[in-house]
Amino acid sequence: MMSHFILPDDLIAKLGRLSVATSSKLRGHHKGSHRSSRIGSSLDFSDYREYALGDDVRQVDWNVYARTEKYFIKRFLDEQEMRVHILLDSSRSMGEGKKWLFARQIACALGFMVLNRDDRLSFSTLEENTFFRKKGAAYRKAYLQMVTNMQEANIKGSFARNGIKAIPKDCTVLFVVTDGLEPLEEWEHFFRKLPRFSGDVRCIQIVTEEELHPTFTGDVRLIDAESDEELNVSMSNKVLEQYQKERDEHEKAFYAICNRFGIKTIQLVAEDGIQRAIFHQLLKNRWVQ
Repeated sequence: MMSHFILPDDLIAKLGRLSVATSSKLRGHHKGSHRSSRIGSSLDFSDYREYALGDDVRQVDWNVYARTEKYFIKRFLDEQEMRVHILLDSSRSMGEGKKWLFARQIACALGFMVLNRDDRLSFSTLEENTFFRKKGAAYRKAYLQMVTNMQEANIKGSFARNGIKAIPKDCTVLFVVTDGLEPLEEWEHFFRKLPRFSGDVRCIQIVTEEELHPTFTGDVRLIDAESDEELNVSMSNKVLEQYQKERDEHEKAFYAICNRFGIKTIQLVAEDGIQRAIFHQLLKNRWVQ
């Protein structure tokens, strides 16, 4: 039983049938479970080519020679590991209970898939002592336990401004899990640099229903989770309409920045639950297979 993790036991069992999907050609140098476009020494046949001086004569296909009287050697697809990094936003705006739990569940599910396929996983936040880097199914429980035990998101400062420091180089796939609420100019600076780390960068934006459709009424005091600044507001239809307008404009610009730098995006709502996120949205968008 794995019920002490933040992922349900039945979901963990289902995740064993899934893997992260990518068309990126950037792979590690170690043996893995994914076919590379390179030619190597696995048992998966690719094609033939004519023998050239210096080729291994053991690769000559004598059946083809008997039919053509020409020397051809077999070529095989190489199998190499996928290297996936998950960067989780642990700034204070992520600290709302449902959002933080859901964001960690997403990170757990993706990491579990990677390790289960004998690939290399790395994970980081801006907090110290949260970096994880392991390869293979033997480390699935250790990873789930680490993310499960993480404390409340409480890092002060800008995730977009500092996140680049927590990313290793040369990832096959790079996942950024965030709510995307920081200033657009900081996001542009951040996303501009990400393609140098990976040819397949994906941003998962985590939101809550309260953020999408606020239900506040009357006079309220709002506190900025990042800066602790307070603002007294008398909630009205006009105020809510202005909020919705500014939020829509922010998100539209946020996605435009991602698109400009070739970064895939998806928005996941915490209240929809982890099962729907994985088996409907990520699977439908072919982020997993």
